[in-house]
Amino acid sequence: MRAISQQAFGGSDVLQPVDLDRPRPAAGQILVRVRAAGVNPADWKIRSGLVPLFGEPPFVLGLDAAGVVEELGEGVTRFQPGDEVYGLPFPNAGAYAEFLVAPAETFALKPKTLDYVQSAAIPTAVLTAGQSLAVAGSLQGRRVLIQAAAGGVGHMGVQLAKLGGAYVIGTARAVNADFVRDLGADEVIDYTTTDISELRDIDVVVENAGGAASVRSLRTLRPGGLFLHVAGPGLDVTEEQATARGVRFQDFYVAPVGTDLENYAALIDNGKLRVHVDQVFALEDAAKAHELGETNRTRGKIVLAL
Repeated sequence: MRAISQQAFGGSDVLQPVDLDRPRPAAGQILVRVRAAGVNPADWKIRSGLVPLFGEPPFVLGLDAAGVVEELGEGVTRFQPGDEVYGLPFPNAGAYAEFLVAPAETFALKPKTLDYVQSAAIPTAVLTAGQSLAVAGSLQGRRVLIQAAAGGVGHMGVQLAKLGGAYVIGTARAVNADFVRDLGADEVIDYTTTDISELRDIDVVVENAGGAASVRSLRTLRPGGLFLHVAGPGLDVTEEQATARGVRFQDFYVAPVGTDLENYAALIDNGKLRVHVDQVFALEDAAKAHELGETNRTRGKIVLAL
């Protein structure tokens, strides 16, 4: 099978096309013929060695996949061959390939109203946004700040927070302001011209930007508010700093839950949730996709089509 792998940590140039043996599913796993793979910030952090999630190279990246079930491992009853599915194949990953194996419970039937490319853009973003917001409990009437609101996690977070009844404030560059408002944000703040630390009485922050921006978002929280860290490495805020300000701190890690994806597929098919795909690249152009993603100037998601 065709795949994109790397022999060393480094820049996008370490991503190279390779030919690998087609995997076989073990008990509890499914074999998926991948039609599209989502590209996430975690991918280039893993590629560079910043996040040593898969150990030493070589390995195949790719946390989001959409495709067709080809074969079932022993004991799998959740799917049948030919089912169109999407999921977060963790801990195996490997979506930058024509085939992958993953635990059956990390996948769900893909949304009927979306194609493979759109479906592959969803899992990591929607699970990160939805599961992190669930930590906050009821959002009805609460003020929620979504950092990097035009990005993958951000554009899902805006919609899910709004569906939960929150008053949603999103940060985005001016060029993305209308996009974020159209997602349902009540306010959009251009972080390039406005210091968000001047905001007050925020109940929940979804910190998806990291760096110095995280310090500014921490200052917006009311006493007892919740700081949800979903940005990965590079955060300039510690739990001790949050506690000193009288706010709660939650380090969040996404869980690959197929039943959650079933629920989000229903929301999508009912027109209550949508995904935006910024650009689509061929599998062989994975390095170019990474280069674009690392600019932090994309709207929604980047996807590889196979």
